[in-house]
Amino acid sequence: MSRTVLAIDIGSTKICAIIAEIADDNSIAITGAGTCKAQGLKKGSITNIELASRSIKTALNDAKRVSGSEVNTAIVSISGAYTKSLNSSGIVNIQNKEVSFKEIERVMQTSLYNANIPNEYEVLHALPYNFKADDQDYIEDPLGMNASRLEVETHIITTQKSNLNNLRKAVRGAGVEVENIVLTGYASSIATLNDDEKELGVAVIDMGGNTSNITIHSGNSIRYNDFLGVGSNHVTSDLSMALHTPLNIAESVKLNYGSLLNPSSDLIELPIIGDENTTHEVSLEVVHNVIYARVEETLMILAQFIENSGLKDKIGAGIVLTGGFSQMEGMRELAVATFGSVPVRLAKPKEMDGLFDNLRSPEYSSAVGLVMYAASAYTQYEIDVNKRVRHSNEVHTGHVSINLTQEPDVSTPHLQEQGSEKKEGMVSISMKKSKKEDEAGAFNKFWNWATQLF
Repeated sequence: MSRTVLAIDIGSTKICAIIAEIADDNSIAITGAGTCKAQGLKKGSITNIELASRSIKTALNDAKRVSGSEVNTAIVSISGAYTKSLNSSGIVNIQNKEVSFKEIERVMQTSLYNANIPNEYEVLHALPYNFKADDQDYIEDPLGMNASRLEVETHIITTQKSNLNNLRKAVRGAGVEVENIVLTGYASSIATLNDDEKELGVAVIDMGGNTSNITIHSGNSIRYNDFLGVGSNHVTSDLSMALHTPLNIAESVKLNYGSLLNPSSDLIELPIIGDENTTHEVSLEVVHNVIYARVEETLMILAQFIENSGLKDKIGAGIVLTGGFSQMEGMRELAVATFGSVPVRLAKPKEMDGLFDNLRSPEYSSAVGLVMYAASAYTQYEIDVNKRVRHSNEVHTGHVSINLTQEPDVSTPHLQEQGSEKKEGMVSISMKKSKKEDEAGAFNKFWNWATQLF
């Protein structure tokens, strides 16, 4: 039985809604898509809930019209603008010497408890990058292994609670409940990376209209993520100021003549700001120099991010550029020159059934990545925004439509390998566990409060 999912990519300049059918074997067929200019957003985060809701609704209605299906829950992207990341680790003993899903879940929750997450922040993703069984390091999948102790190291991405709540409010205003929230950079990497790149280590840079998100993968998991509030719109405003011409004219100059390759010395006529009837001549060389300066500076800051991450020697597959800004002519050549002797490739989203022509462009990477995330294309294990441990082989029971105004569902995803008796057992364990979690959570809060006091 297939299920219908709705993905809403909330970018800094556009909102894209995609409706897709996901079959039992997790194959995806896109049935509808709609885009709308983003309003009520600045640098990827919401500044006006009503305007943002309206933009989301417009994109959503377009997608529904094309698809002809009703969807009431959505998986939504969130920009890296106000995220903080930290690494944590957890360790558990294994009584019956065999690692079951229960132990993996326990060790990941432990790493979450051990993390020092500030009060006003909420966990977006907890992604394990190293499992250790006894003394053996870097185990791909500990499930079913013999061990008396299991350890995990996780990369935890958190974001401000107010940021999440505003996002949920804006989406709810468009008539849809938020089922899950995914970091934009994570979604882009799901849509663009192949297995070799994830294995060898790679940096994905999603260059958008007002923002650039960067994530570094190593050993099949995200190890670092950061955000830069610069995108292609900054090129437009630079041109507008340098050429003394209105923003809309500057935008069309960027689209028609914007290139980082050899400048030409041709002249173009442009209207002057404030007095649109008067025009003046501008050399395309000036246009080229303005664009080049801004793009080079942006790439240099991103190169510095990679340097600061301490993972520069771990990105064997180099750098993948995606997002609308990456399409500028000559971007790859300049990136190669700036990042220095690492391979750079420009990436479009992966092919899938029903992928409309206009969705094949790099600016839709994160939107397509959200749909793929809904089809379980995430890392082997992870804890999502609903505090649920996800497994890439989990079985989706029927149509998932969680109403997250109530408590999120912390039930254990069923694994395909297990029989039905075990499934029932697992569910009852998870019920007990959530009680324990509440107690542990309360104790943690008390402990944090006590340590702050003294």
